[in-house]
Amino acid sequence: MSSDPWGRVDETGTVYVRTSEGEQVVGSWQAGTPEEALAYFERKYEGLVVEIGLLEKRVKTTDLSAKDATTAIEHIRQQVDEHHAVGDLDALRKRLDGLAATVETRREERKAQKAKQTDEARHSKEALVAEAEELAQSEQWRSAGERLRALVDNWKSLPRLDRKSDDELWHRFSHARSAFSKRRKAHFASLDAQREQARQTKERLVAEAESLSGSSDWGATAARYRELMADWKAAGRAQREHEDDLWNRFRGAQDVFFAARSGVFAERDAEQTENLKLKEELAAEAEKLMPVTDLKAARAAFRSINERWEAVGHVPRDARPKVEGRMHAVERAIQEAEEAEWRRTNPEARARAEGLTGQLQSAVDKLRGQIDTARAAGNNAKADKLARELEGRQALLDQALKGLQEFGG
Repeated sequence: MSSDPWGRVDETGTVYVRTSEGEQVVGSWQAGTPEEALAYFERKYEGLVVEIGLLEKRVKTTDLSAKDATTAIEHIRQQVDEHHAVGDLDALRKRLDGLAATVETRREERKAQKAKQTDEARHSKEALVAEAEELAQSEQWRSAGERLRALVDNWKSLPRLDRKSDDELWHRFSHARSAFSKRRKAHFASLDAQREQARQTKERLVAEAESLSGSSDWGATAARYRELMADWKAAGRAQREHEDDLWNRFRGAQDVFFAARSGVFAERDAEQTENLKLKEELAAEAEKLMPVTDLKAARAAFRSINERWEAVGHVPRDARPKVEGRMHAVERAIQEAEEAEWRRTNPEARARAEGLTGQLQSAVDKLRGQIDTARAAGNNAKADKLARELEGRQALLDQALKGLQEFGG
């Protein structure tokens, strides 16, 4: 018989291990000496020690799940409980018990951490929903739209909640975005409708203005032109691609009439000279509004100046382009500031600017071809008239190209 502190082999070759509960049979050994039998089962024990050590390290240094760790512990515990090794099996059981307690503690910690993360995600999503519902009522179409897109990205970065809660919050979030999109679409549809209505109104005003341009009923026609001008201002702005052309036709019709009237009433030159002085003073007052820094204040001030301008009356024909050009420069500056503000709230403006630029470029190219044809035919009068029209269209094209550059195009 052979033995050591943790086990022995009896005369029949049966191997025993000593435990706190007494000796337990390990197995039977018939292939060699008792010493070899004990050495074999001691190596089994050492293997269990190594296996437990590796599992302890995995639990401590990796993100091994509690389920997998528990399965591994029970697998080793079964081997210990079956007493197929010689060594301090009680010590191994204690290590396994301690490891199981550690795994359970980590399980609870992870459970608490997950609950905390879920709670934080819930609060974050509720905050996103609240902000989206507030933005749904905004009229800052561009900035609110960009912010809502950012909120969607934030939502996607957050973990899911339980299905019911997550679906309810997403429904509110999605509804807020849809409500904003619907209001935004309705706003721009209304704006387009208003501009189309203004275009139709101004088309009628232009037609009447052109029909009156040959009248010699000076008083009544001049009064009607003033009414038409008031109606023009009340109509609002048409689409950008139509506004300037309509204005040029409207103003051109008036110019024809007032030029004829000026020829008839040459004796009023003295009065018109005085009018010129007054309008130059008003132009100087208007020029102080540039550069436009406060759009609302500049618009109100220019309206006041323009009302006084309209009340002054006509100026000598040769002086009119210069003084009116000064006023138009101020008006254009204010209009450009308005257009810039409009573009900031109207993302469709770029497409319109591109369309207008293409139309104007085609018109300019067409006029150039007509001028070349007229000159080739020796019709210089027609060519000169077309050249003046080309000058106006080219100015509009330059303005349109400048506007397109402001879009970064």
